Amino acid sequence: MNFVEELKWRGMIHDLMPGTEEQLQKEMTSAYVGIDPTADSLHIGHLVGVMMLKHFQRAGHRPIALVGGATGMVGDPSMKSAERNLLDEATLRHNQESIKKQLARFLDFDSDAPNAARLVNNYDWMKNYLFLDFIRDIGKHITVNYMMAKDSVKKRLSNESNVGMSFTEFSYQLMQGYDFLYLYRHEGCRLQMGGSDQWGNITTGTELIRRTEGGEAFALVCPLITKSDGTKFGKTESGNVWLDRRYTSPYAFYQFWLNVSDEDAARYIRIFTALGKDEIASIEEEQAAAPNLRPLQKRLAKEITTMVHSPEDYEIAVEASDILFGNSTSETLRKIDEETLLAVFDGVPRFCVSKEELSAGVRAVELLTGKAPVFPSRGEMRKLVQSGGVSINKEKLTDPEAIINTSFLINGKYLLAQKGRKNYFLLIAG
Repeated sequence: MNFVEELKWRGMIHDLMPGTEEQLQKEMTSAYVGIDPTADSLHIGHLVGVMMLKHFQRAGHRPIALVGGATGMVGDPSMKSAERNLLDEATLRHNQESIKKQLARFLDFDSDAPNAARLVNNYDWMKNYLFLDFIRDIGKHITVNYMMAKDSVKKRLSNESNVGMSFTEFSYQLMQGYDFLYLYRHEGCRLQMGGSDQWGNITTGTELIRRTEGGEAFALVCPLITKSDGTKFGKTESGNVWLDRRYTSPYAFYQFWLNVSDEDAARYIRIFTALGKDEIASIEEEQAAAPNLRPLQKRLAKEITTMVHSPEDYEIAVEASDILFGNSTSETLRKIDEETLLAVFDGVPRFCVSKEELSAGVRAVELLTGKAPVFPSRGEMRKLVQSGGVSINKEKLTDPEAIINTSFLINGKYLLAQKGRKNYFLLIAG
């Protein structure tokens, strides 16, 4: 496939250097994307660059993921209002290994194909590079005037908070430029890709290659992704949406994509999945015919949850969603794991009850008014039970005097009480 054409219809090109498409049509080309290693997991803000590498490999080219171990110790001033915390080598190495495992779900690193992906860390070629050698070999080729003209530098220097920019950060674009030069020399890399905020840093690299090697290198950047309301993509009330389940559960990950707006779903399904143009057009027709069924959001959530986690995690997330929003049963509730259960009921009122007392059995009316004050009074509970408005573990409670014991516990620890249609309470036995 034509890589540039593929990215164009997906809405993933903001700018590209003249000659880029011709280079890619001429021969198999190596390209890299830099990844910030300041955490041991990628978040969905990284996914645009990762998907660019995925499409690049699908088009027969060779993707290189560069973990910025050295540049991560410096901090990129682009789009930042303050200097970042610097990391030590042990943390960077740990983060690199974790990130590679996640990237392996998108890229083929292990085959013997000529375009198998590579993972590199710029700390490996920067750690022994003496400062005097660096400024003599590299610094002399790029003028201060050239560096000052970059938007990332101008914005920081004109920042109203008057924080300014340290020399450490100012040197960032020179270091990133050297990364491109190093990969040009050692990996035959001719193209660097990234977000539109990286254009200045990337073109510093192409200029450095031109001045030192007399070579030609290229740049391609994608738009910065936002939500349709203009707010930042990938952020929720609880922070970033991570790819690692330790930080964002598969259920919460699935729900993020399921709940995007119709307008965003139409853009995101192009950017964050490998679905073809015709299939996406077909789903859009379904959406237009029955927007209430949200086929775009459902397919987007399915594709990306399966890609980042697994088909099994996707199925569990769908079943877990039915617990809150569908007609799920006690059997469904008992099938989901503890991690998903807690993610589904994150934020609902929780009460601790005695497992020892449950072993002996507790009357439902006593449990839900005294042990766990789901109801303010026994009379109110009895009345709602009579009208069919109380459930334990998704099963209607027909008798307020029914005995609840440890056999009711989910995962040996939890009871789910439901008052009316939407009011849930989690009882935790300990």
